[in-house]
Amino acid sequence: MFAIGVDIGGTKCAVCLGRPSENHVEIVHKCPPHATASVSPQEMVRLLAADVRTCIALSPERPVGIGISCGGPLDSRTGRILSPPNLPGWDDLPIVDELQGRTGLPAWLCNDANACALAEWRFGAGRGCSNLLFLTFGTGLGAGLILNGRLYTGACDMAGELGHIRLAQYGPVGYGKMGSFEGFCSGGGIAQLARLFVMQELQQGKKPALCPSMDQLGSITAADVGRAAQTGDPLAVSILQAAGEQLGKGLSMVIDLLNPERIVFGSIFARCREQLWPAAARVIAAETLPAARAACTVIPCALSESVGDIAALTVALYYQEKENRL
Repeated sequence: MFAIGVDIGGTKCAVCLGRPSENHVEIVHKCPPHATASVSPQEMVRLLAADVRTCIALSPERPVGIGISCGGPLDSRTGRILSPPNLPGWDDLPIVDELQGRTGLPAWLCNDANACALAEWRFGAGRGCSNLLFLTFGTGLGAGLILNGRLYTGACDMAGELGHIRLAQYGPVGYGKMGSFEGFCSGGGIAQLARLFVMQELQQGKKPALCPSMDQLGSITAADVGRAAQTGDPLAVSILQAAGEQLGKGLSMVIDLLNPERIVFGSIFARCREQLWPAAARVIAAETLPAARAACTVIPCALSESVGDIAALTVALYYQEKENRL
């Protein structure tokens, strides 16, 4: 079996041909990616369709379909992209109809966090689970939910938007809300938190190694904090501990509400687990129901390097199999 994946992102859009097996996806061919901002959305659709046709020509057998992974908001039922903030101009774009009409293959659209959840569930750290939560923990915080062996998208594709939950009355801003889950547990949020910690040090007359002067305050990134924490910088460690405590609060709600078997994290958590997890674990131990806590394990993702390609391919595989069961 062969499938085609289309990964649409704010930085680049890419198409690949893959061959899924029971426990693995082989990437047979990757087309050169296109810079998202370099052309109009309509021109990008034309380029992606041309890449899909290239993959069809290279496939030893006709692919089962096209899986499309894209950031939301979107409508997976009608196959339309609905003005995502990282895709200016992609307004009510019927991507499924466009690609189906230009290539002759069936296509399915899926929120990128949901697509990653499907990929980790089928081929990564979530294999063997029936109830899985995947959290992105990158630039923002989004989640994909696998409940009772099926992807759960909610009434209007908004299930899993955990980043919007408010964890504190005040705090870093994420998802347009002060003190939100995304505010504390995302790249942008950790950078904001770091600036608050550093400003406190500077106003006390100290010169923290992370940022020794006020002039550098605006340039602090989550990556800076992570690198400093890994060298033992006490301020950076404190920043990630504070983020970890809020992570524990957010996860405690999810564990008690959904009772997942496994929570799989991407990106920043995978790189900073040693600094984030002890504080989160302490909060979870104090806040969650013992049975729900004991049933759940929290681990980094397994497909970090190739998750975009595999996620898009898994969308095609999941929906093709779903339609065959109907």
